[in-house]
Amino acid sequence: MAKDKTSRKAPMGSGRDALMQAFREAQRPLRLDMLLRILGLHRKEKRTLEESLEALQAEGRILRLRGGAWGLTDHMKMVTGTLQVQRTGMGFVLPEDRRRTDIYVHPTQMGEAWHGDKVVVVLLPGGRGRNPEGRIVRILERGLKEMPARVVKRMGRQGLLCRAADARIKVHFLVDVTGLEGKPQKDDILVVSPGERVEDGLWAATAVRHLGSEDDVSVQERLVKINHGVPTEFPVPVLEEAATLPPAPGGGDFADRIDLRHMEFVTIDGARARDFDDAICVEEQGKGWRLWVAIADVSHYVRPGSAMDREALERSNSYYFPQSVEPMLPEALSNGLCSLNPRVPRLAMVAEIYFFGEGSPGKCKFYPAVIESKARLTYGQVNRALLLGDEEERLVLRPVLPMLEQAEKLARVLHQRRRERGSLDFDLPEPEIAFNIYGETVDIRRKVRHFGHQIVEEFMIAANEAVARFLTEKEADFLYRVHPEPEPEKLSALFKVLAGTDIAQGLPREASAGALQTVLQKAHGSAQEFLISRLTLRTMMQARYSPEHEGHFGLASACYCHFTSPIRRYADLVVHRALKRALGGDPGPTPAGGKLVAIADQLSQHERKAMEAEREILKRLTVLLLRSRVGETLTGVISSILDFGFFVELNEVLADGMVRLSSLDDDYYAFIPERQELRGERTGRTFRLGQQVKVRLADVNVGRLEVNLELVREEGDDTPVPPRRRSAASGRDGSGRGGRGRSRHDATPRVKASPDASPEASADGDMPDGDRLPPWIRAATEEDDPRDTTRTRRRRDDDASSRDGGDRRRGRSRNEGARGAGNPARGKAPRDGAGGDRKKGDGRDGKDGQAGGKPAGKGQSRKGKASSHRKGQGRVKKSDE
Repeated sequence: MAKDKTSRKAPMGSGRDALMQAFREAQRPLRLDMLLRILGLHRKEKRTLEESLEALQAEGRILRLRGGAWGLTDHMKMVTGTLQVQRTGMGFVLPEDRRRTDIYVHPTQMGEAWHGDKVVVVLLPGGRGRNPEGRIVRILERGLKEMPARVVKRMGRQGLLCRAADARIKVHFLVDVTGLEGKPQKDDILVVSPGERVEDGLWAATAVRHLGSEDDVSVQERLVKINHGVPTEFPVPVLEEAATLPPAPGGGDFADRIDLRHMEFVTIDGARARDFDDAICVEEQGKGWRLWVAIADVSHYVRPGSAMDREALERSNSYYFPQSVEPMLPEALSNGLCSLNPRVPRLAMVAEIYFFGEGSPGKCKFYPAVIESKARLTYGQVNRALLLGDEEERLVLRPVLPMLEQAEKLARVLHQRRRERGSLDFDLPEPEIAFNIYGETVDIRRKVRHFGHQIVEEFMIAANEAVARFLTEKEADFLYRVHPEPEPEKLSALFKVLAGTDIAQGLPREASAGALQTVLQKAHGSAQEFLISRLTLRTMMQARYSPEHEGHFGLASACYCHFTSPIRRYADLVVHRALKRALGGDPGPTPAGGKLVAIADQLSQHERKAMEAEREILKRLTVLLLRSRVGETLTGVISSILDFGFFVELNEVLADGMVRLSSLDDDYYAFIPERQELRGERTGRTFRLGQQVKVRLADVNVGRLEVNLELVREEGDDTPVPPRRRSAASGRDGSGRGGRGRSRHDATPRVKASPDASPEASADGDMPDGDRLPPWIRAATEEDDPRDTTRTRRRRDDDASSRDGGDRRRGRSRNEGARGAGNPARGKAPRDGAGGDRKKGDGRDGKDGQAGGKPAGKGQSRKGKASSHRKGQGRVKKSDE
């Protein structure tokens, strides 16, 4: 009996294993009383047992049934997870059990679940594709307790009909506004608290606060922050803890540090940057150079387990928006005590690396130091002084100019060496947003990039690699930044497409990851460069954090981590603590084993959240800007082709929209995926990636994030466009041919006026990490350092210079689910790949393709054919470091 009592007192940490064993041995669902008997527990331990059951349910291992019993999800073919919905309506459940593949859920199988909800999904037999299919059977928890909604119209004296402002949540609300001051107007944005369901697609709700007009950029920013759960205000304990820190480091802080205040360190950032993570200094020594990279020593102030540390981990990274930032650390640290501001002493962790003349690294040293930045420089200043030879700028920078000239020489050598080893560079346009004095968006233009940006990026990559190599040699527990090679089937598909291009003769015989740089080099400067860059980018995998050493494909780096941005990324803070411990210091407890894996997964997920929020705000501002240009004729290039239309990247403004096949009535078009083209069956007319076209901006919709384009007929284009009549009886064109007898199972799909059910276009293109603030999110200035942009969510993130975002270290699901080709990535050269871990935000790529239904025109059926050039018809939905 004594033995039994001892076993009953076993801690519930081991009790979870006992619980799982009890369920497996019982081979059926168990109620609470039966579990108490099986485990030999006293009723006083009932509450502890319930807590363990709830913890197992949170992990997705068991599920409470409606009758009150608990059962193993594996045996019930049920899975718990979080629902992620695309703008097309299709979605995936991301299982709590991360060993599982994401589960595809068709819109008709979602029930009353919304994007972000924690749900239970039952697996359906006969799933298609790589992802199992399921049906949502229960909502465990709403993802958002409050959400933004746009006012549609007034309903009674104290009620409003509103639509969810997040295009992924397709519901309306009857909103009680009695608690609000003032009267919201049509198209204003409210924050509402949903209540009970009134009828299908309509819910009761209570207005919590009034954000303002949807035309206001700040309102759009707050809306996006709520949609994505971006943290805003810091908890009081965090602010109180930050307030106890001194305004500047004192004498005691300098103990056991190397004093480098005499050295010519400088920071180089965008013109509007406020937090400076890194400073650099270069000296020519013999036939080589010595590089010092000093990184803010955040770990000296943010101790493991402190209130600031817990909040930093919860946030995982900073979140950047065009007119605001939500930092990972309180402003007293991010812009003050930790920031390497000029002409003040600051604590830093230094990587000192010697490079031989050809760029290979020699001896490396790492140590805590105190430095003093001699100048806060901008990219524009460096460009004018070093690259353009501006005498006035050179005079201003004269005290540090000799050091900068050596820095440029070293950076060029490192850049060339990195290219030779196989690092991928994608020369894609980056956007920057320009605002007027009233805060209104006036332009979204291509950012001019120069080697002034590249100098620091090369040094950040070098420092990241050096730290990763050192910690690997020391067998330390830390987080790598990993980027897997592309999947063989994606490479094979890419090379099949490339075989039909002008560079076919120069293609390597075998489709391999190592051949991709050769492909990009051969395409450089050719008419095929646009096409090949985007197709190659789509093959890339998603970069992520991991305690496992797997290498970084995009950078062609065998050993890589994030060390250079601890002010804005928690992963870098983890690496700093591991480095201090490896050097014999005491940074406090450092995570290892399963805890480190959990941190890696969380950081990767939150990085993804930050990327999605930044892409959404860019899309929203793009649509706001284009509203005033509806009806204009614009030019552009076809950037993505799908079976229901094609996306056009505009020349006049860095934005894209869609031309749907339902707006073309001159032919039936077949989509040929292996050639990435649409071909007319009768006329032979083709639309290809990279093709220049002229379009008319037909319509935009902020709520749905749609940019709708119509093709404009060029002069001299005498392709006959015979009139077609719609037959009410047949529901097809008057010709009565309809599908022309072709089976819907034909290998080459024939597409005409049927885009409504098409999946969202996507090509999640991730560009390898930049270690700097994404400059596109700031008001444009000539020194700004932009970062990109939009990207879609159905394909796996292209990150070979991919912005490295985290995708939970599982299969391709969440980014590939809905079928269809992706919309090309659109960031500048890889920040992880071709440019390093430098700029905040990492380069992003890709556009979010969004297939949407076309409203019926006057006297026209929804499924009927749209007029080719009629405003208001042929609507489509607009579809990343």
